[in-house]
Amino acid sequence: MPEPTSSFRPPARFVRLAETDRPSLAFQIDGQPATALAGDTLLVALLSQGRRVRDSEFGDGACAGFCRMGACQDCWVWAASGERLRACSTTVEAGMSVLTRPPVGQWPVTPDLKQSLALHAAETGA
Repeated sequence: MPEPTSSFRPPARFVRLAETDRPSLAFQIDGQPATALAGDTLLVALLSQGRRVRDSEFGDGACAGFCRMGACQDCWVWAASGERLRACSTTVEAGMSVLTRPPVGQWPVTPDLKQSLALHAAETGA
C-alpha cells in the first residue's frame, strides 16, 4: 500500500474551543509528526489535524467516524504494529504511531480500495 507523501493538509474538521491547558503529546499520523492534548481520543486528534480518519475499504470515500461511541466500525485505524484501533475510543499516547491506511500486507487491496487510494492521491497531489 503506498504511503502518503504529500504535505497538503486540509483544514481541520474539529477546532478546540476549551480545555486547551492540558499537556501536549507528540505522536505520528502516517509517519508525519502530530500533536494532541492529553486525554484526546485518536478521532479528536486526527480530525483536529485536518485529517480524514481513513479511506473506506468498501467504497470511494474518506471516513471521518460516524457514531463516536464504538458501535459503527467507521473509525478503524492501525497501530504501526498492525493492530486495529477504534479511533473514537482509543486515547492518544505520547510516541504513538498510527496509520490511516492498512499496513502493507495487512488488508487486501480490493479494486474499490485501489480506486479510492488513487483518487485520494490525486486530490492531495501525492
